[in-house]
Amino acid sequence: MIAQGINDPRIIAAMSEVPRHYFLDSALAEQAYGNHSLPIGAGQTMTQPYVVAYLLNQLKLKGHEKILEIGMGSGYLTALLSRLSERVFAIEKYRSLAIMARKRLEQQNCNNVIIKIFDGSYGWNDEAPFDAIVISAAVISPPEPLLSQLAPSGIMLLPLVETEGQKLYKITGDCKGNYSRQPLIPCNFVKLVGKYGST
Repeated sequence: MIAQGINDPRIIAAMSEVPRHYFLDSALAEQAYGNHSLPIGAGQTMTQPYVVAYLLNQLKLKGHEKILEIGMGSGYLTALLSRLSERVFAIEKYRSLAIMARKRLEQQNCNNVIIKIFDGSYGWNDEAPFDAIVISAAVISPPEPLLSQLAPSGIMLLPLVETEGQKLYKITGDCKGNYSRQPLIPCNFVKLVGKYGST
C-alpha cells in the first residue's frame, strides 16, 4: 500500500490487523489478498484492497469520529472503520450478509459497531449527524436523506454513476449547509438498491 501512496500508519496497522480472508467464504481465502473485488453472496462484492485503503485515506480519521456505513457487505471495511474511529453505524439491506458480518465482527472484537438491516438509502436519521458517511454502492446522485445526516464539515465518500462508468467522489459539507463535490478515482461498485438508490 505504501508503494501506491497509502502511508498513514494507522491505516496500514488496521489493514495488517484485520484478516481480509476471514471475511470471505473459505473457498476464496487464497484470493483474498489480490487487488481485485470478490463475490460475497446476494449478488454483492467485497471491494478491492487498494480502493478500501484509498477510501480510508480520504477520510483522514483521527479516532473520535462517528461513522455511517451504507452497504456493509462482508463487514471487512466495517472492521477497519471500527479500529480507526469511535463508533460505526452500519446498514446492510441483505439479511444473510448482515448476520454473517455481525458474527465475524464479534469474533474480531469490533465492539463499537451497531448494525441495522434496512434500506441504506434512508440512512440512520435517529443517530445523525455523522462525521463521515461511506456508501459502498453506486448511485446516480447523492441520496438527499444521507446528505441531511452529514455533520457540518463532514465527509461523504460515494461512487457516482457517470456516462462512461463510475467515479468515486468526496463530498464535503460546511457550517452553512453547502456541499462541495470532488472527483477522485474511477471505480466499479454494485448499484445501491433502495428508495433513494440507483434502482
